[in-house]
Amino acid sequence: MLGADKGQAASLEGKGLRIGIVRARFNEGITQALSDACRGELRRLGVAEADIREVQVPGALEIPLALQAMALRGGYDALVALGCVIRGETYHFELVANESAAGITRVGLDHRLPIANVVLTTENLAQALARQDEKGADAARVVVEMCHLQRSLKA
Repeated sequence: MLGADKGQAASLEGKGLRIGIVRARFNEGITQALSDACRGELRRLGVAEADIREVQVPGALEIPLALQAMALRGGYDALVALGCVIRGETYHFELVANESAAGITRVGLDHRLPIANVVLTTENLAQALARQDEKGADAARVVVEMCHLQRSLKA
């Protein structure tokens, strides 16, 4: 498990954490399901609903700018990027998938802030539907775990 040290399980206690979520509206049925699963798991882990803020952007390429704005505003322990890019018949899929991922990573590194990148990149709608609930919940567990890991590395 990520962040586990010497065989110990990582902490998944979310009480007191403030989490920001940026969700793309493109492929909205998928991204709404990702959000629902993520928010549900955050609450299950102890993150208060009042400590979760979600904003929406048009598509995956706009996610990094909104993440950056949230990081600059401050007050968040971690951020979550939610989107869905389904392969089409053109090169556009690779461009959107690669550039959104690079931007998300850059925001996290520049601001030293954990960000769960859950922009699904799938071949078809069926693959996206098969992953939406599991990956949404995974995003919640990743950010909570990474918050604890980052705190322990700063100590």
